[in-house]
Amino acid sequence: ELNRDVLDDLKALSGLESALLLQPARQRWLSVAANLGAAPSAALQGELGSTPPQEGVLALGGERLRARFVPLLASAPQLGVLLLRSLDVALAPYQRLQLVLLGITLLGVAVFALVSVLLARGISNPITALSAAARRLERGDYDTPVPATSHLDEVRKLALALESMREGIRRRDALVNNLAYVDPLTLLPNRARFAEFLHHHLVNSDAPGAVLMLDLDRFKHVNDVLGHDVGDRLLQSVAERLRALCAPAHSVLARLSGDEFAVLMAHTDARLASEAALAILKDFENPLHIDNETIDLGAGIGIALFPEHGLDVNVLLGRAELAMYAAKTRQCGSLIYHAQLDAGSQESLSLLSELRRAVEDDELRLFLQPKIDLQSGRVIGAEALVRWQHPTRGLVPPMQFIPFAEQTGFIRMLSAWVLSGAAKFAREAQDAGLTLRLSVNLSTRDLMDQELPAKIEALIAPRNVAASSICLEITESAIMDDPERALSTLEHLHALGFKLSIDDFGTGYSSLAYLKRLPVDELKIDKSFVMAMERDLDDARIVRSTIELAHNLGLTVVAEGLETAKAWGMLSRLGCDEGQGYFICKPMPQEQFIAWAQAWQPPEGVAMTAESVMAKLG
Repeated sequence: ELNRDVLDDLKALSGLESALLLQPARQRWLSVAANLGAAPSAALQGELGSTPPQEGVLALGGERLRARFVPLLASAPQLGVLLLRSLDVALAPYQRLQLVLLGITLLGVAVFALVSVLLARGISNPITALSAAARRLERGDYDTPVPATSHLDEVRKLALALESMREGIRRRDALVNNLAYVDPLTLLPNRARFAEFLHHHLVNSDAPGAVLMLDLDRFKHVNDVLGHDVGDRLLQSVAERLRALCAPAHSVLARLSGDEFAVLMAHTDARLASEAALAILKDFENPLHIDNETIDLGAGIGIALFPEHGLDVNVLLGRAELAMYAAKTRQCGSLIYHAQLDAGSQESLSLLSELRRAVEDDELRLFLQPKIDLQSGRVIGAEALVRWQHPTRGLVPPMQFIPFAEQTGFIRMLSAWVLSGAAKFAREAQDAGLTLRLSVNLSTRDLMDQELPAKIEALIAPRNVAASSICLEITESAIMDDPERALSTLEHLHALGFKLSIDDFGTGYSSLAYLKRLPVDELKIDKSFVMAMERDLDDARIVRSTIELAHNLGLTVVAEGLETAKAWGMLSRLGCDEGQGYFICKPMPQEQFIAWAQAWQPPEGVAMTAESVMAKLG
């Protein structure tokens, strides 16, 4: 008897589930016994037909089973056993393995992704930093170092190469900037850099300020006589002095060219700028010592203020330069710009036109300041001076038009007018019984004119006066601007019989080397020494030394600025030949001079007033 027990034994032995199938004659197969669950058994009955089940996979009750039919009886009724094995149970271990493999795969992907991200960051971040560094270099930022923090050897080598390139560019850029903006001799900013500083201040600040422009005296002479090496060292020493003076005020100092320097002073007015210029000039009173050579310093300083004199770089520099040259011409140390200095200004153009008209309309007046023999007290000469009697402005002071005439070249016409007037007056004085020598100042422009001797001779010839009655006064600065050319002109004038005088002696630079070569007859001691000699023994010694030097060279000495009886007494005791100054008389119109000279009486007892100072002087 076949029943379920047999099937259970079979399952115990083989692990297979099974079902006994019976097919009555020409009918459907029937499941007569099975060790399947209720659901699979019911599902199996629905699957059976009139033919034996095929080997394959059956889905019974939601479970997949592998089926194989084994016939037991071939005669009717047919009997067979359907062997079944659950595919889900058989594949369950492999499904767990799949899940494990899937988990391992997902974990591997995650790890790979993480490693990829970290690796990408390790490469991309340094590359990004290098890219940013390259853009900085493109923009001209050569000061920020290129980072070399990557652990990747190739990237680190690339970073080091970029850093080396940056450093090289930075050094070359600094060199180019130095060449473009720094003076290589003094290491000061040059004109271009100074202009940038000034422009930046004018654009970004409303604060007032000043531009000081300084030009050394006799620098060309230093180069010619002592050599360019000494000249270079002189400029370096001057730069150091100016740097020390400018440092406390936080001013910008620059070397513009040659022996020209400039100072930019912010938050400054006219008074402070003038004080700064005075401090520079005071410092320059101390000579330099280079290779056993003592070199006296001197300079002219021009001052332009902003916003008063302009808000443009070129305008301010130009006006400071005009004031500087005017200061050198007047030998006044420093000068603040004013419109009369500028030949291009409307006021100056008007002034030039008026000056031309003044000559044509006979508005100029000849004034004379007496010269006295300090030993005898006699009137022996006078200095001829020009004054301008303007129809509306009245008597115009010479300092308001003489420097302007110097700048524009009109000074030659004024010099010719004064020479002609002096010759005419000398003739009048002779006719009145006075023997006078008239002194006339010549400018630098006059002295550089090679035709000057012929012109002067032509001017005085119609007056029928001797050339020796005219003394031509030339400043040291006029001679030293071009010594050889000046020497040629002076020799020609001397040959014609004119007396020659060095004006303002002692304010120039190292002219003693040329003095013995010059055909001069007279030295005029600058009034600054004469006026201070009573209270300053050093100035008194300078005056005494100058007198002794001049006499040793066979020259006459004239002292300017004689304003007290004590000064007269000192000068007389020191052996000075002549004097002129307010103590004797202020300049007067030529019409008054003859009467004054005829009535002149020298003061009495002037020698006694100088005893105390002379005793100290020894």
